[in-house]
Amino acid sequence: MLPTVNLLFLAFATALLLGAWSVVLAKNPMHAVLGMIFTFVNAAGLMILHGAEFLGLLLIMVYVGAIAVMFLFVLMTIDVDFAALKTGLTKHLPLAALTTLSLGGLLITALNKSGAEALPNIATTQADAPENTLALGQVLFTQYALPFQAAGLILLTAMVGAIVLTHRRRPGVRRQNISQQIFRKKDEAMLITLPKTGQ
Repeated sequence: MLPTVNLLFLAFATALLLGAWSVVLAKNPMHAVLGMIFTFVNAAGLMILHGAEFLGLLLIMVYVGAIAVMFLFVLMTIDVDFAALKTGLTKHLPLAALTTLSLGGLLITALNKSGAEALPNIATTQADAPENTLALGQVLFTQYALPFQAAGLILLTAMVGAIVLTHRRRPGVRRQNISQQIFRKKDEAMLITLPKTGQ
């Protein structure tokens, strides 16, 4: 009988494959995004199960908490023509089937070659392993401190550049003047009324 940790691995892996399958086969993009969120959560569970808790939590915070939510907002605010999306789908089916069969063959070959090691006993492999987040922090702030700070400066420069490009003066663009709005007089304001029919 398999240990509890390996049963959890099988449960997470099965749910991940089902979620990925639902992303591919979903006819509605909203259902595809929900399937993608389900896939991300199960992938994070697999990472935490293997001792990579930092990557698992990062996957949930960044991909589920930010990117997938952004996808949902975009899909809710734009008018997607589903019929136009499906045009030309049958033209690419042979290439998609060939790619799927190739990847499936590679996975089956890798599983056959690994044999009994295809499903390792996770409980024994991570018994003496150091805490993932602690080890990552020690490496980042000791051995890779200079590249880490350089990456932070590059990201800061990119953020400042994006702000400068967004707020540059452009002719013909109306800007909001908050102080002018606050200190305007009653006769300068717009009066919203609800006239009756015929008035």
